[in-house]
Amino acid sequence: MLLQSPNHPNVWIFEHPVIQDKLTRIRDHKTNHATFRSLLNEIAGLMFFQLSRNFKTVETEVRTPIEKTTGQRLADPITLVPILRAGVGMTDGILGMIPEARVGHIGLYRDEETKTPVPYYCKLPTDIASGPVLLIDPMLATGGSASYAANVLREHGCDDIQMVCLVASPEGVSRMEKDHPTLKISTAAIDRCLNDQGYIVPGLGDAGDRIFGTV
Repeated sequence: MLLQSPNHPNVWIFEHPVIQDKLTRIRDHKTNHATFRSLLNEIAGLMFFQLSRNFKTVETEVRTPIEKTTGQRLADPITLVPILRAGVGMTDGILGMIPEARVGHIGLYRDEETKTPVPYYCKLPTDIASGPVLLIDPMLATGGSASYAANVLREHGCDDIQMVCLVASPEGVSRMEKDHPTLKISTAAIDRCLNDQGYIVPGLGDAGDRIFGTV
C-alpha cells in the first residue's frame, strides 16, 4: 500500500508488509553486502510495480497465434536516473521489471565538511524529457544531492519527474518540498532525523558502502 504522508504532501510511503520486512532486514548491521544488495534490488522492483500504475498507455494491435487483438503498450519511454554511486544499487531491481527503460546517470559526492554535493559526471538520453523520469537514490538525507539532480533534470526539460528512495529524513523531505514542491517522493520510511554528520537516524548506515562492500 502507498500512503500519502500526513505531514509532507509531496511524500508517499510504501507500507506493504513485504517491503517493510525487507527494509528491516536491510537496516540490520549484521546484513552482509551481498544480501543488502539483493534486498535493495528486490525492494526497488516492488516499489516500481506500485508507482508505475499511473504511467500512460496507448492501444495497439497485436497478432496472437490465433488472431488479431488489441492490447496496451506504454505510451512514452521510461528513463531511470540513479544518483551515483548508491543509486545504482536500486537500478537493476527496476530494470528487472522494465528492461526496456533507458538509464541516465548523475554523479555526485558529498563534501564532508560543507555537506554540499559536488558533481563529477552526467550522462542522460538526449530526449529524456519525452517520458517519465525516475530519480533514484536509496537515501534522501540532507536533500542537497537530490535537489541538485532534480535541477539538472529540469534544465534538460523534464517535467514528469518523481524520486524513489528507500529511507528519507524529515530534513531532506523539507528541502525537496521547498526546492521542488511538485516533485513526488516515494519511500519506504521517513526516519527520525539527521545526526551531526548528516546521516539519517536510525537509518541504515552508508548505503553505497553497504551495497559495494567498501565499509
